[in-house]
Amino acid sequence: MTHMFDTLLIANRGEIACRVAATARRLGIRTVAVYSDADAGARHVAACDVAVHIGGPEPRASYLRADAILQAARDTGAQAIHPGYGFLSENEAFAQAAADAGIAFVGPPASAIAAMGSKSAAKALMEKAGVPLVPGYHGDNQDPQFLKTQADAIGYPVLIKASAGGGGKGMRVVESADAFLEALASCQREAASSFGDDRVLIERYLQKPRHIEIQVFADTHGNCVYLFERDCSVQRRHQKVIEEAPAPGMTPERRQAMGEAAVAAARAVGYVGAGTVEFIAEPDGRFYFMEMNTRLQVEHPVTEMITGHDLVEWQLRVAAGQPLPAAQQDLRIHGHAIEARIYAENPDKGFLPSIGRLAYLELPPHAAFANGEVRVDGGVRMGDAITPYYDPMIAKLIVHGADRDQARARMIQALAHTHAVGVQTNVAFLTRLMQDDAFAAADLDTGLIERRRQTLLPPPAAADTTALALATAAVLVRQGLAQSGSQAAKPATDPWDVRDGWRLGERYAQAVQWQDGDTLRDVTVARDGKAWTLACAGAPQAFSWRSNASANPNLAYGLRIVLDGRESAGTVVLHDDKAYVFREGRTQVLVLHDALAHAQDDQADHAGGLTAPMPGKIISIAVRAGDSVSRGQPLLVMEAMKMEHTISAPADGKVQEVFYAVGDQVAEGAELVAIGA
Repeated sequence: MTHMFDTLLIANRGEIACRVAATARRLGIRTVAVYSDADAGARHVAACDVAVHIGGPEPRASYLRADAILQAARDTGAQAIHPGYGFLSENEAFAQAAADAGIAFVGPPASAIAAMGSKSAAKALMEKAGVPLVPGYHGDNQDPQFLKTQADAIGYPVLIKASAGGGGKGMRVVESADAFLEALASCQREAASSFGDDRVLIERYLQKPRHIEIQVFADTHGNCVYLFERDCSVQRRHQKVIEEAPAPGMTPERRQAMGEAAVAAARAVGYVGAGTVEFIAEPDGRFYFMEMNTRLQVEHPVTEMITGHDLVEWQLRVAAGQPLPAAQQDLRIHGHAIEARIYAENPDKGFLPSIGRLAYLELPPHAAFANGEVRVDGGVRMGDAITPYYDPMIAKLIVHGADRDQARARMIQALAHTHAVGVQTNVAFLTRLMQDDAFAAADLDTGLIERRRQTLLPPPAAADTTALALATAAVLVRQGLAQSGSQAAKPATDPWDVRDGWRLGERYAQAVQWQDGDTLRDVTVARDGKAWTLACAGAPQAFSWRSNASANPNLAYGLRIVLDGRESAGTVVLHDDKAYVFREGRTQVLVLHDALAHAQDDQADHAGGLTAPMPGKIISIAVRAGDSVSRGQPLLVMEAMKMEHTISAPADGKVQEVFYAVGDQVAEGAELVAIGA
């Protein structure tokens, strides 16, 4: 058997770099990390044996620098490079340069990357291989009027996709002919920015489609297998949110047909290593080839959970020249797995990425690797920053169950133990998604989130009395006020040291004011003898609490309260002047009210002007000073975190000034446009 590598360079960052390093460590392989200025203290650097600095924080100055990465491999004696996903993982020139340098590229040969790198060329190749295709235009003519003619002939709605794209970048659904040219221009801008290639293809947009992909693996000995399917239908902004395996409702016959089609696609390009063939499926079961990702996928853990095989180990063995560890007849499906991507983003604002420092982070305990109940793949730690330079993923939660219902229930539990402070997250949204009737019934399609918008993205709800009581209890514990029996209470050496609210006359009361959105909420806790009460917009209720955390600021307080005979549990993080109440997968943010600070904030909020929601670049401006605008009218488009964000007028008015020009970089909070009456 061919020997394994001694040293592996991981040309990536974040959770995938940590994930690859974990398998390499288990196999006894020395690992080399590369890092940018922004990642000097990152988790993936600590996870590897050696680390090499390769440049500035922007990907083009670091993780996309093939020359710097290859030099790091030479300098550290790395015999192989694992590219992870994203960055250079599907860059044929990088794969070829590694091969030319005598360094094994843990991925397919450059020729296979080239063959599948262009969506249009890949579709032509798949057509020859007999793989079914969606009706559309995949040719080289990129004249806008010609493309519009093709779209008119296909029939609306159509989907415009960047030919060299992926991850939802450079993709638009066009509902009518009159909207085509504007959508095309936006697609081409985004494609050029993300991939350096503005070519697109046009396809019929399928109604209520499901996104099903097949994991394939090939070695250098002529073996090729499929490790079954993943359903990745639940998406936002054309990017996956939930992935599961196997696909609900999949029949053995269709699984075999799709698996064999995927293997045919891989063989057609002389594939080697891990790859994913993505299909779009209609409700009647017909499926069509979309694209092949010539790399490991973000969602590979669900396949590992149901098969019991470590796909990164397979990658390393194949790259070392070894045969596949299993044949097709040896592969079996065990139970059901679901993966949820925990993002720093705001679902209520179009899933806008959220940047900031993770003042607090708690993730569920990590269980056994394969067929365990819960697995956590993460790349950040408490104290790390989510920056505008990279994808805002915090971690991936992967759960396994005997069946889909059990896996879904375990995911709800795992989400309830996921707490982050410092950035906004999608945890509460994911919890609602797991509990949604359509998702529970496996009524899946790529439009599920939009179809269930009212349920999944409800307006913010006021904090209930339980949330207010939990937040108030945390404040009391931080003050050192503990009830008898609480783990936060310290043994007293004399009665004057007892911190239980005792007063002469045995009466004690404290008022706390919480800002709950736009509403000020008054809470009063009182002690009469040994009995406590809590009052909030009503009669006092019997109240008691227990805490298992130390009474120090900026820590989480695990609390159990009893309010009027009803017991509730939650975790409260007190950070700055806010209480973050985590309960059953929901998060409520309450602000300790300070009248003076509140007045200053109100003044700042109404200072006028539209500000940048995050750092980015201005890529188009639709108005000039003096223009009249109406509420909702697009004013300009920013590019941030590889996505376009449209800034619209909040109300009718007249543009007083535009502060930036196309191409300008802007900081978060920068005033972009001033609008007056």
